[in-house]
Amino acid sequence: MGENNKAVPRHVAIILDGNGRWAKKRMLPRNAGHAAGSKNVEKICEAAWNMGIEYVTMYAFSTENWSRPQEEVDALMKLLHSYLKDCIKTSKKNNMQVRVIGDISRLEPDLQAKIKELEEVSASNTGLHFQVALNYGGRDELRRAVHNMVQDAENGSLHAEEVTEEKIAEYLDTKGIPDPDLMIRTSGEQRLSNYLLWQLAYAEFYFTDTLWPDFNKKELEKAVEFFQSRDRRFGGI
Repeated sequence: MGENNKAVPRHVAIILDGNGRWAKKRMLPRNAGHAAGSKNVEKICEAAWNMGIEYVTMYAFSTENWSRPQEEVDALMKLLHSYLKDCIKTSKKNNMQVRVIGDISRLEPDLQAKIKELEEVSASNTGLHFQVALNYGGRDELRRAVHNMVQDAENGSLHAEEVTEEKIAEYLDTKGIPDPDLMIRTSGEQRLSNYLLWQLAYAEFYFTDTLWPDFNKKELEKAVEFFQSRDRRFGGI
């Protein structure tokens, strides 16, 4: 990668931030911002694939989002259900392979069923690998991974000398997915917010003041250009 000055990141992780502020600027309810942000997902996925990006992972609902006002959480869950239903159609249309990361056990049974259906119907698609983080938190992911590793150690299927970084990665939600090369966060915030703590170890971070519903192909191109400039300077990982 370091030898190619125009290398495109293979995997881009995005924190979708600013839906509420987008709505507030327009004197609309917060839910209108979430709806606008949801509509933007397919556009960015399509733009990413056309640029040569193979994997996109988006932070849709965090483990901390449950603490938001109940009315907003309920609206988000309703929006998620509608989005997942539509995503089954768009995954077929765009040849996307969709995978959900996070602890879906807290979600309603109908949402869990829709997630499984989406993953099954898109499993053989050969286009963009699209990961959606739902009820996801980096610390919770690591906690669940350690829990499962301890269980395997107790039943004798895992031994201390086998615990390598590669082995740990096999217990994460992102098993089989390459680590992100670039992390984008919209709306001006400059923190990870418990997102992909293990996987982002060597990623470049790009922060933009653009609110997520306004983040378009041109903004994605700016982020990739930033990545390319960093790659030229440091030679890449």
